Amino acid sequence: MTQAILKEDAPAKADESERVVQILSEAAQIFARKGYEGASMRDIAEACDISKSLLYHHFKSKEEIYSRVAVGATQELYVFVFERVPADKSPSEKIRAFMVATAEYFRRHRWAWIASTTAFWNDPARHRQKERLIRRDRYEKYLRSLIQEAIDAGEVRDMDVAMAGRLILSSLNWMHRWYNPAKSLKPEQIADLYFDMVFNGLHAGAKR
Repeated sequence: MTQAILKEDAPAKADESERVVQILSEAAQIFARKGYEGASMRDIAEACDISKSLLYHHFKSKEEIYSRVAVGATQELYVFVFERVPADKSPSEKIRAFMVATAEYFRRHRWAWIASTTAFWNDPARHRQKERLIRRDRYEKYLRSLIQEAIDAGEVRDMDVAMAGRLILSSLNWMHRWYNPAKSLKPEQIADLYFDMVFNGLHAGAKR
């Protein structure tokens, strides 16, 4: 399964040097702020307080760094969430776990998440976009399977599974546009509130 991620904001392999982890972490923030086209190797080197030659010693191009940050984020997400959904819980509790785990991943790797999301449809490398779409589809299909499981168990009413999945994912995927780490609620707590709103509704007479 997946390796532990060493640094917030930048997926990295456990056996990598601290310098590589630093580069990926700083690059994630720069890509998130400036996008792929607006970022430069000079920006990344300066943020890491290293020379460009040392940066090129670790990575041959900006594209390689971006691929590690953006593709790595989508690659890790599915496994991260899958490992945190308990097999012995009810279907609805599995959906709650899915939402909370997604929010936890966002909190741990916020800059990489933003960098990947910002360039999702504008990535200059078509093969990376295709790769992320394949991984996104696997992630979405997993959620839909949990929703269908909840329907089959009679825990939720029969509904359009794909539409329900989009509703849940939209609430989570747009969190990066407004979330403020300085506020009291953590992303996991926000996801838990979202779950309550989705499954118990907003109506005053809804079951709690």
